[in-house]
Amino acid sequence: MQFISALMMLSLSCQLVVQETGQRPLFGFAAADAGQKWQTVNDGVMGGVSDGRFRITDDRTMEFFGALSLQNNGGFASVRSKPADFSIQPGDVIAVRVKGDGRQYVLNLYTKTRRMAFSYRAPLPTTRGEWTETRVPIEDFIPTAFGRRVQGMGAVPPDQIIGIGFMLSDKQAGPFKLEIASVGVMPAEK
Repeated sequence: MQFISALMMLSLSCQLVVQETGQRPLFGFAAADAGQKWQTVNDGVMGGVSDGRFRITDDRTMEFFGALSLQNNGGFASVRSKPADFSIQPGDVIAVRVKGDGRQYVLNLYTKTRRMAFSYRAPLPTTRGEWTETRVPIEDFIPTAFGRRVQGMGAVPPDQIIGIGFMLSDKQAGPFKLEIASVGVMPAEK
């Protein structure tokens, strides 16, 4: 009974935080089908051997984990949402709550464009074992292809965003783990 009471209080406090910040959830991980909305894409698509996976935890978070390898010209592992309409507006801010391992990840936005290996990126630093919230205005995401900045392109068109992802490509071989509690969007901070 105490556990149920504590769970109800946690749920209420999360709702209050969302109301106070004006954050609109894009992804939560409590639903039974939460894992069906995500997929991994690793450097195996280019001959690499990195192993990136994800799972939904008992704590209702998504854990992105594995081992990064630099062999065979590899060096990245990622998890990304399947295409969806997020109704993101100009000036919106992407907010993610994560607990990492001290490595720097990348937060990606994917658009309807059919360019190979193209995304808009923002750095996602983590502190080992600590929950942190990162907020990135959509105009701060940088257009990239194959990990390099694409010159001459403007900010991400909000109405073209159909996917969000997390990537590790820090050129450091070895195990990694990033736990994601929430992914949301909020109006521009005043």
